[in-house]
Amino acid sequence: MADAPVKASEPELNAWRASAELHQRFLTGLILRAVVFKGEAAATELNFRTFRAQHEEKFLAGYKSLGLSHLPPAVACAQYIYLANHVGGVKCEFIPESGRKAWVRYLPPRWIWDGAAICAVPNEVSVAFMRGFHSQVGVTLGNPNLGFVCTSITTRVDPCLEGYFIEEDRPLAENERLRFRFDEDGPDVDPAKLPHVEWSEERMVKAKRNYAVQYIRSILPAAVSLFGEEEARTLGQETGRLIGMQCYDATAAFIGTKSNDPQAFAQYLATLLDAGGDAAKVAGAEVSTRTWRMMNGKQGVTPACFDAWNALFEGALAVHNRHLRLEVTSRMDAGADHWGWRIV
Repeated sequence: MADAPVKASEPELNAWRASAELHQRFLTGLILRAVVFKGEAAATELNFRTFRAQHEEKFLAGYKSLGLSHLPPAVACAQYIYLANHVGGVKCEFIPESGRKAWVRYLPPRWIWDGAAICAVPNEVSVAFMRGFHSQVGVTLGNPNLGFVCTSITTRVDPCLEGYFIEEDRPLAENERLRFRFDEDGPDVDPAKLPHVEWSEERMVKAKRNYAVQYIRSILPAAVSLFGEEEARTLGQETGRLIGMQCYDATAAFIGTKSNDPQAFAQYLATLLDAGGDAAKVAGAEVSTRTWRMMNGKQGVTPACFDAWNALFEGALAVHNRHLRLEVTSRMDAGADHWGWRIV
């Protein structure tokens, strides 16, 4: 008889929660920092590129793995949005109206603009994520009649972001794949009819971590492609340090960090690396790993992407103990056989 799978321990679950927290805030911070220092148009383009990358990498594979191809296309797309976001921790609803029309609704608090952050998000930045993802479903599925109609946007101070996937009786022009009809109002959801996800706590916690990390996998190369290596590095490092500082208390509480010495931070860093799937070794105040799973196989990854992500830990260390410094001792993107850090 095969052994039963080993369940994740509470410390492992909490490490995944810490990783999800850190990377979710990093995503929000990167977009807000771009709004402030690069301007609304640049932040809008960054969000578009991020969600188009998400679409190209995740949509079709997820559509197939969720077994949605037997459904009418509009219903399948709306159900995909609901399921993919629901397991990621996003508050959303799904309401099929007919075989050719199905609604999705993203309810506050908005995951990507959590808390007061939503007050600083220009409306066009919100629209960009629909242009990047929702408007592309018909193209990806080879169905030129399929598009998305947006009827409410939270950043317009509407009560939610909602709209519907619709399969028209004619091919849509490129500028019709995303349309706006703010005079329409979607039907109320029947919670009993929402698709039910029967996942273990372990799988749900890990899914939330994966959901947050996937966005960083998309946005950092998108920033490099848009701003160039040095400007993306500056934007990413400044954001990373701020988010690392802001999130240290919460993540350290999840991890159980007690003291503020170099060895304790080495354990903190190693725990977050392990939580991302990168087996870490700790020797005193030094940490190493041979992988960076987040960016495995990703096109467009440059040293600036690592420097931006690494700044999360620099910021965390500044709160852990402001007299300490995080040194990168080895870099695989510079030809070494592992990533290495030293806390001094």
